[in-house]
Amino acid sequence: MRVVIVGYGRVGARTARVLDEEGHEVVVVDNDHTKVERARERGLTVVEGDGSNPAVLAEAGVADADAVGAITGDPKLNFEICMEAKEATDCRTVMRVSEDFHDEIYDEFERAVDEIIYPERLGAAGAKTAMLGGNFNAIGDLTERLQIVSVSVGDDAPVLGSRVNDLALDGARVYAHGRNRQPLTIPLPGTTVEAGDRLAVLAETDRVDDVRTSLLGAD
Repeated sequence: MRVVIVGYGRVGARTARVLDEEGHEVVVVDNDHTKVERARERGLTVVEGDGSNPAVLAEAGVADADAVGAITGDPKLNFEICMEAKEATDCRTVMRVSEDFHDEIYDEFERAVDEIIYPERLGAAGAKTAMLGGNFNAIGDLTERLQIVSVSVGDDAPVLGSRVNDLALDGARVYAHGRNRQPLTIPLPGTTVEAGDRLAVLAETDRVDDVRTSLLGAD
């Protein structure tokens, strides 16, 4: 895959490194010269500039990209980047948020982009686990083989009406469920899937697309 990553901070740098090591074609965009040089030292292709500028995205090859990740520390900028990418090409858009928003704003983000990531929330979970004596690094060791994916169930999804705990997925497992913007929790035995629900799935990396299709149906 050809991937454009805007933002080479802590999260963006790690994401770019993992994708590059897995053999994907990665282009990094950042307007901080120090970060640009750091990315170049790692052997990555880099475009220096504002990722919300259409000309900069064009220079990064967004027209041929399979995915664009807006992973700066500014959620509003990330949203703008994703919208510019959507204007330029039909690619997968992923935006990072770093704070909680009102439901209306979050819903707007969720409708407009393909995925929203909230790394700070995962970091907090890791810190809590470490302080309670657990070993959170074990999850990091799995990231090359497994991915955690969150999906929103549409009105015509094939899994509507199914019990969450009964969902059988090849190479994946649903481990959490949320309804009406409520936090994700472990589903009760009788919980059924309704339109608008969110499902968190632990999936083998090379089966993510198939799992998404099984849950949501073909595009």
